[in-house]
Amino acid sequence: MNVKGAALASLILGILSIFFPVIGLILGVMGVIYGRKVVKNPETEGQHAGMAKGGMICSIIGISLQLFIILSLIFGTLLFWNFTSFI
Repeated sequence: MNVKGAALASLILGILSIFFPVIGLILGVMGVIYGRKVVKNPETEGQHAGMAKGGMICSIIGISLQLFIILSLIFGTLLFWNFTSFI
């Protein structure tokens, strides 16, 4: 994959990771990987680095959001089961 394609893939995957529950975690990780590939490539010399950095930022936000949602569902379910057992 060329540099422009990897930067665009990072941006698209980062944006999608924010909006799709659970699978967004996987998309976010893939977006970070593609974005890091572009940023660390010495041949790019700043070309498309902004798009890759934006993709990495969106991916990190998406990963954080997905982890928060998953952990909230787990803890909420556990707390619900504990409270209903006392009734």
